[in-house]
Amino acid sequence: MDRVDGCAVEAGTLAAALLTAEDQFVTDAVAELAVAVDLEHRAAALGDEVLLRRARLHRAGMSLRTGAFTGAAREIYDVQHWAALHGERLLEARAHGLCALVQRLAGDAAASLEHSLSAVELLDDTATEFMQIWFHTRLADALADTGAIDAARPRYRQAEEMARRTHQWELLSVLLNNWAHYEYEAGDVTRALEVIGRMTAHAAAHGLELDPPTLHTVGEIQAANGDYADAAQTMLTCIARYQAGHVEALGDLVYYRLTLARALRGLGDTGRAQENLDACRELCAELELHSILIEIHEEQADLYAARGDHASAYTELKAFIAARESLRSRERESQAQARQAMFETTEAREQAERFREQARRDPLTGLRNRRFVDEELPGLLGPGLSVAIADIDHFKQVNDRLSHEVGDRVLVQVAKLLEVGLAAAVPGGFVARLGGEEFLLVLPATPVAVAAGVLDGIRETIGAHSWQDLTGALPVTVSIGVAGSGADPLTGQSGLLAAADAHLYAAKREGRNRVVAAPAREMTSVGPG
Repeated sequence: MDRVDGCAVEAGTLAAALLTAEDQFVTDAVAELAVAVDLEHRAAALGDEVLLRRARLHRAGMSLRTGAFTGAAREIYDVQHWAALHGERLLEARAHGLCALVQRLAGDAAASLEHSLSAVELLDDTATEFMQIWFHTRLADALADTGAIDAARPRYRQAEEMARRTHQWELLSVLLNNWAHYEYEAGDVTRALEVIGRMTAHAAAHGLELDPPTLHTVGEIQAANGDYADAAQTMLTCIARYQAGHVEALGDLVYYRLTLARALRGLGDTGRAQENLDACRELCAELELHSILIEIHEEQADLYAARGDHASAYTELKAFIAARESLRSRERESQAQARQAMFETTEAREQAERFREQARRDPLTGLRNRRFVDEELPGLLGPGLSVAIADIDHFKQVNDRLSHEVGDRVLVQVAKLLEVGLAAAVPGGFVARLGGEEFLLVLPATPVAVAAGVLDGIRETIGAHSWQDLTGALPVTVSIGVAGSGADPLTGQSGLLAAADAHLYAAKREGRNRVVAAPAREMTSVGPG
């Protein structure tokens, strides 16, 4: 075998090793960091720039997880910039995924969401099943982190369907655990219980043993639901498995004992609750886990109150408030470090426009949003421009009679039908979500009479779409109002939108599921009846 063939074989072997490293759950970041360093050395010796960047990104990700925040963040952003410049889509997607983690650790949920969305948008048919499912799950997590749990649910559902279809059982357990956790964080214990029910049934069906982090989620939700005996037993199993070798990080044990203490307090066993809380406090002091210490102060106050010692509870509550303020100060410092790491790279400057673009998108439907409309529409005003406002008929019935989850799925599908229909008929046009169930369609160089015909075709497509699997007997139709700039120009953007809105309400009054337009001074209606 000559040297060229040998290099090709080594490159293939290294690429396979990198893919194995990239598409896995890492429970021991320190051990994996050593593997990543070796992969980077092999890539450097081979001289393959793409493999080197992949190896460097994996190593930076492990460094980030072991606490090397600032240096790792710079390297991650550097790889993201390089991948974008060289058209390496999947490498860029992986880098965005780690950028999202950087921002999440820095406490900037909005920036984390922007990176998570960019990562998903970069996926294509060459992405592995693991990437597809994991990145959609992380996007759902990022949405939930910003408080948008309603927008996160369709993403979780999509990832769950992909995982079941491709038999990615370990991934399915992880995403269901994440979903349950965020439902719990959002205060919806009922939904959280439903998700953990599916998760435990899935684990039983496929012979999977729930790991300590997953058992902790179950225990938290059981305790929140008042099932204290079940929660205590779950947490005892969680701690036993942790001590048997399922070790992720020492800090995890603090959380496990804290949840056990809460369950024991709920059972009235304040003595054992205090023992676990004292153990938590000792570990926090040893490991300098300030964020967990705040929760310990809060639980200690509740435990004092359960014993009737209200003076001590008040003292502990003051300690909780002081610790919380101290943590916020440290988080602000971490955010400053993250921003500094971003702006010290060329990528950060060049990505400013990308971030701006994501801020002009609706996170649920992916359409343009009102911010984009306000920025772009004024420059399009003039003769030949038509705009339309479309509104889903009786949308409240979908939410009230079915669910808000179904409502979100209807919104996403209607948005897709509007966008596909408009793109096919009017090059250069765009669709935006104005809010709720209302959408704006912008049709450049399209007279109102022509626009009305185009929009009526889109209206018919939406009405004829197969909605039964989603809404059952409830039909889904839209009413559309159209207005345009012509010889008698309207007063700017506000006047144009107001006219389209007036025509929309005329369509509603005339019976819905129709297009109402005004090509001249007389209103015309297109639609059934």
